[in-house]
Amino acid sequence: MKRIPIIGLPVAATHYAGAVEWILEHASKADRVYAVEAANTHVAALARADQAFGESMRQFDLICPDGMPLVWALNSQLPASEKLTDRVYGPTLMLETLKATSHTFSPYKHFLLGGKQSTLDKLSQNFAEQFPGVTLVGMHSPPFGEWPEDEFDTIVAKIKDSGANLIWVGLGCPKQEHWIAAHKHRLPPGVYFGIGAAFAFHAGEVKQSPPIFQRYGLEWAYRLAMEPRRLFKRYFTYNSLFVFHLLRDHIRS
Repeated sequence: MKRIPIIGLPVAATHYAGAVEWILEHASKADRVYAVEAANTHVAALARADQAFGESMRQFDLICPDGMPLVWALNSQLPASEKLTDRVYGPTLMLETLKATSHTFSPYKHFLLGGKQSTLDKLSQNFAEQFPGVTLVGMHSPPFGEWPEDEFDTIVAKIKDSGANLIWVGLGCPKQEHWIAAHKHRLPPGVYFGIGAAFAFHAGEVKQSPPIFQRYGLEWAYRLAMEPRRLFKRYFTYNSLFVFHLLRDHIRS
């Protein structure tokens, strides 16, 4: 799979089918931890601006282009025959992976980590209805705020005992990426996803932007309109940084 640096972040030039194929292939190996991220402009700019976050992202094995600006940046460096027509949106990647593993006697087992217990309960119910054959073997809602000293051991024991090889981590960015990277060599083998707001979306707690906004790279504008006080600083800062570094790298090259 071809990987191209976008403002320093090695983004895979892939689509949903390619990403799911990679995920299932590595989940079936069960030889170590593999980390997957669906990166948007916020993730890319934060990895460039924040050294600690950049180091965490270097521990990830597959970084998919979640935002259309990343797709456009990739396409500017790809030949015509390889250009991408869509992004690999994290919440949709989750659904595509669930769909691909929902057949009878599937060797793939899912585990949900993060969010409120009520959110996890809704996810479990929704996924059971949407993908009747999928195997959800466990879930864990960690305490809000600072975790007790034995929380990591509790999480490891639950994942290990469940036999899960697809672990969805919804702790919010950048906490989930730091957590996966910091514990990558101590966690049970499997594919771990930094999945962000997908839990809230699929539980029906947060409304996703209309498809037309997503298609033209304007999902941020929709979410900003929904949550201006929480998201204004993030989008203004990191969207601006992404454009700045992208233009500067282009000029230098």
